Amino acid sequence: MCGSLSLDNNNFTGGLPNLSPMVGIVDLSYNFFSGTIPHSWKNLKQLTYINLWSNRLSGEGLVHLSDWAQLEILNLGENEFSGTIPIKMSQNLEVVILRSNKFEGNIPLHLFNLSSLSQLDLAHNKLSGSMPNCVYNLTQMITISTNQYETLAKIELFIKGQEYSVDYFNPNRTIIDLSANNLSGEVPLELFQLVHLQILNLSHNNFIGTIPKMIGGMKNMESLDLSNNSFFGEIPQSLSFLTFLGYLNLSYNNFDGKIPIGPQLQTFNASSYIGNPKLCGSPLNNCTTEEDNDKSRGHEDGDSIRESLYLGMGVGFAAGFWGICGSLFLIRKWRHAFYRFVDGVGDKLYVTLMVKLNSFKRN
Repeated sequence: MCGSLSLDNNNFTGGLPNLSPMVGIVDLSYNFFSGTIPHSWKNLKQLTYINLWSNRLSGEGLVHLSDWAQLEILNLGENEFSGTIPIKMSQNLEVVILRSNKFEGNIPLHLFNLSSLSQLDLAHNKLSGSMPNCVYNLTQMITISTNQYETLAKIELFIKGQEYSVDYFNPNRTIIDLSANNLSGEVPLELFQLVHLQILNLSHNNFIGTIPKMIGGMKNMESLDLSNNSFFGEIPQSLSFLTFLGYLNLSYNNFDGKIPIGPQLQTFNASSYIGNPKLCGSPLNNCTTEEDNDKSRGHEDGDSIRESLYLGMGVGFAAGFWGICGSLFLIRKWRHAFYRFVDGVGDKLYVTLMVKLNSFKRN
């Protein structure tokens, strides 16, 4: 009986070998195996752990997933597998890594119903549609439990934009990475209730919506990447209270308002916020506060009013002046009547002035 097969970090080539139906642990990672998963592998009813990371495998890699009812650790990352993620899979799954393949279609609802799941990495595929709304069923990311593979599993983690190889799998590590797909729609609020989630990467998708205030309850968050989406609205103040947050990227969205001031958010450089034209505050150097914007708008409004007033006065004066003078110039009767009126007024003023002057001399 062969309970475990570990041939990782070699230069094996060719197709995958046939295995004993009694095998429980298979690690063929970091080789050059090619081709598809053999049909005979559907008989691996005792399989609990499989790691095929970084090979040259192709075809529908998950075609036998429903046959592996005891499976707990699944790592098929860095291959060329294609097809869709099946609806039916082991309820015991704790780690699912399908990163950097060619999987397409929607994320099945069942995947977010796995209560033991602690690490989900579907990054760099061709997945589309929205995120399932039953995220709250990932109870492993709400409460912490132990894992029997602490000294067996070798898992690839992608934290803070870099690759980390973890020789001894930390059973308490909680990860959701859906980056670089074609996912869209709003992120379910339940996702932000996974209080033990440590790494969340939704970057390079088409997600929309706002960051809810409840994100402040994710006290264990270490890495948050929402960049290159269509998120909008203000950044909640509660985000500044995530004291374990070591990496943050909100760049290239539609966030607006002022970056909250707190223990964390000003410690990140401007690259974490660039690409949000309406976002204000430190550490963005070229941004003004909302108050300054209001003052600027007030000055602009005042200048516009004054300009309109002066322009109106000028137009009114010109219209009145030319309305009178033009009429006198063009209409002869009006012109003669005007001159007679002016002469009459002049004569009256002259007579009145001379009477007053003579009266003054007599006295």
